[in-house]
Amino acid sequence: SSWAPPRAPGVAFQPVGAAQSAMSGGAGTVKEVSSQLDLQALCGSHAGLSAVLLWAPWHPPSVHLVKVLEAIAAEQKNVRFGKVNTDVCPGIATSLGADQVPFAAFLDPRARKLDSLAGADPPKLVAKVKALSSRPFDTSSAGQGATCGSGASCGGGGGCAAAGVEEDLNARLRNLINFSPVMLFMKGSKAEPFCGFSRKAIEMLNKHNIEYSTFDILQDEEVRQGLKDYSNWKTYPQLYIKGELVGGIDIMKEMEEDGSLLEAIPKEEDVPQDLNSKLRGLVNSAPVMLFMKGNREQPYCGFSKKAVALLSERSVEFSTFDILKDEEVRQGLKEYSNWKTYPQLYINGELIGGIDILKEMDEDGTLMEAIPDGAKGGGSNL
Repeated sequence: SSWAPPRAPGVAFQPVGAAQSAMSGGAGTVKEVSSQLDLQALCGSHAGLSAVLLWAPWHPPSVHLVKVLEAIAAEQKNVRFGKVNTDVCPGIATSLGADQVPFAAFLDPRARKLDSLAGADPPKLVAKVKALSSRPFDTSSAGQGATCGSGASCGGGGGCAAAGVEEDLNARLRNLINFSPVMLFMKGSKAEPFCGFSRKAIEMLNKHNIEYSTFDILQDEEVRQGLKDYSNWKTYPQLYIKGELVGGIDIMKEMEEDGSLLEAIPKEEDVPQDLNSKLRGLVNSAPVMLFMKGNREQPYCGFSKKAVALLSERSVEFSTFDILKDEEVRQGLKEYSNWKTYPQLYINGELIGGIDILKEMDEDGTLMEAIPDGAKGGGSNL
């Protein structure tokens, strides 16, 4: 059996594989968000608040809250609104810290979470939107307009303004094609391609188990037209590898046939790993994972020693990571997990807590309920 921390009113995710049609969105509408890139594009499309609702089609309260959000969007034109079907995009739910539906996240222009709301509470949702939409934001990187070298805004349609707009678009396109080592610009999304060529490109990449990100050019006309000139390639889909244009579906087919497509895909060791990816890999490196000071043979603090002793006494199979040997992990995991002390215990990649939580769970019997079946016996150090 498995254990999960207590939840606010609402329900846990229950993926059933349903996909929803994408919809265009701007002021007054609710945009379908189907990737991290869509999320960043939504937030970066203006200099104010963005509100994103995580929902599921099998959960009536969250379906109702989508309708509430649409009504709010019609009134709050200074806010951008998005919705995420967690059956289709569970990764976005994880990145926003959601463990149930419905769940609303309120983001700044850089897609940083300002606040959140768990559960179906329409009045509170309205109140949070109104309260947060009135606060000022740093618009220095939100892509709103161009500036002269002096830092003053360019005026009325001169050459300086035109050059600034073009430079801003090229910078945005450059960022987009480098968003992921393998980047596909297409019509639609992975879950629902909107043309046959895009569908064939998705099928090819999926067949070879290639990790990639997508951008739906139907959601952004500026990108759709601008990328044609930027890359000197007039049709879609367009595949980029490490920021370099590969081509469209015909080129992809040729490369697949002669083997050069897989040769061009970056190997995992060639891709720079950001800290969050590193931490995500570490917390998922074993079903039961203990981050501690020292290791199981030689703990370097009393709390770590107690945690090791408790797990060992229960014959739990677990791995450990010595945070004293990696300062980046030691400091980064505090922010990643929002837990400031050590040791930290993770089960199936989910934070359980520190020694006090372990003791409480051991006393009420929920600790062994949380341990995956078969996690008995020895243990190891990383």
